[in-house]
Amino acid sequence: MQQIFNFLFKNSNRLLFLLLLCISLLLTIQSHSYHKSRIISSANFVSGGVYEKINNVREYLNLKSQNEALALENARLKSLLFKTKDTTEIKKIETLKGVAPDDIVVSKVIHNSYNSHNNFITLNSGALKGIKPDMGVINNLGIVGIVDKTSPNYATVISILNVKSQINAKIKKSNHFGSLVWNGKSTGYVQLIDVPRLASVRKGDTIVTGGQSVIFPENINIGTIDKIYIDNQTNYYTLNIKLFNDMTNLGHVYIIKSKNRDELNNLEKQNIKDE
Repeated sequence: MQQIFNFLFKNSNRLLFLLLLCISLLLTIQSHSYHKSRIISSANFVSGGVYEKINNVREYLNLKSQNEALALENARLKSLLFKTKDTTEIKKIETLKGVAPDDIVVSKVIHNSYNSHNNFITLNSGALKGIKPDMGVINNLGIVGIVDKTSPNYATVISILNVKSQINAKIKKSNHFGSLVWNGKSTGYVQLIDVPRLASVRKGDTIVTGGQSVIFPENINIGTIDKIYIDNQTNYYTLNIKLFNDMTNLGHVYIIKSKNRDELNNLEKQNIKDE
């Protein structure tokens, strides 16, 4: 306490000066509107800056709780999304020449293998929808494969990326036929073999289904010629075909029913017996 009195006694002149200065400033501000407005403005500026800094600190300290609230909201929205049924309907292809709309079944790929030599695709449609083995499977870009086996609600498809796959195909501009196979190398390319040397082939020519079987209608897109080789053993062309389809990214597909397939197969079997 004695130190406080000593301090006040030693600095009495300075403290008196400061007190009188403050009183004079206060009287000046109160008696002049300009000075009053400037002081208030400066005070607001300072206090506003302080409040902003304090608010930033508070927001930073509250980040954890805000993040938790956002996470809960995201979880709620996702649960609503997952409970919502997919009402998007995939329309049937109605421009397929020689195929009635009722003979096209829309299905969805639920499994797709493409990294082995014997690749298969699984669809969520089966015998209950009239799906049978040897039916062709396509999408809006081109052919996908051929149905191999069915159960009541599912079907497996031999992908065109299967070394056992063999499909009749042709060069669109010239109608020269060959067999579409896969050499097991690239998922983006298949091969058209046994194309006669008299055929006019150029890089970029379109390859389509040939229509010499009841599996696929004629002129379904497959791809374009990328490279041309000559098989030294057969003296036929082998064409490397760049697929229109991305076989590693399949969604909805179309299964093509063939009402004449059983009739044609029975007729061919009868011919074999007669021989």
